[in-house]
Amino acid sequence: MPFILITAATTSQAHKIKSDIHSDNVILGDYMDLPDFMLKPGKLMHIPNPASASYSHEMLTFCLDNDITAVYPLREAEEALLLEAVQLFTEFNINIVKTNEIQ
Repeated sequence: MPFILITAATTSQAHKIKSDIHSDNVILGDYMDLPDFMLKPGKLMHIPNPASASYSHEMLTFCLDNDITAVYPLREAEEALLLEAVQLFTEFNINIVKTNEIQ
């Protein structure tokens, strides 16, 4: 079952987008420290940090491992790095949704 990943899980924007999508197949993810009680339900995941030199490849692996077909990168650093690698993600049928495309 394919999933949609929305980053910046602790922000109100992420929760608004999740509710606008109207799907049970949405995962919220964040690279910042999250309390264990938030991670246990399974709909909130720890994702790679954009400060990593291999961030794009780590995110690609994360997406492939978790059957993610679309990523909404809400933090500027995440979006910039993922857009640089958009062709790579496209080859694996993973859509990177630009912030300006989000309604």
